[in-house]
Amino acid sequence: MCKRILQEPLMSDAALLVDEAAGWAKKLTQGEARGPGDIENAWRRLQNRYGVPWRAFWSLRYRRPKEIAASIYLRLREAHLAECERQMRRLRHEIEITKAKAGPAHPTVAAVQAVVRSAGAQR
Repeated sequence: MCKRILQEPLMSDAALLVDEAAGWAKKLTQGEARGPGDIENAWRRLQNRYGVPWRAFWSLRYRRPKEIAASIYLRLREAHLAECERQMRRLRHEIEITKAKAGPAHPTVAAVQAVVRSAGAQR
């Protein structure tokens, strides 16, 4: 049994980086696309916004490379972090709106604020 475990190929560092970049690309695409027919347009908008070539999104979705260029990896990482920060700003704004309408003591406001605090602590 031990021999079998040792014989299984380990994932290389490059493959792990490609998988991580593909995950970021997928999340960015899902957040930007307006529907199933808008994927390439979403990639072009992301290219204009963050400088990640749309072909990088295409290859990470349809034909994963064995390796990824450091510049593309870092741009995808920065784009993902920027989108996460943008979503947190939007959530904080929505919390303020909910506070104004329902009051700061409303259970929903307290629950969402706890989520925002825990997300901020994880960074």
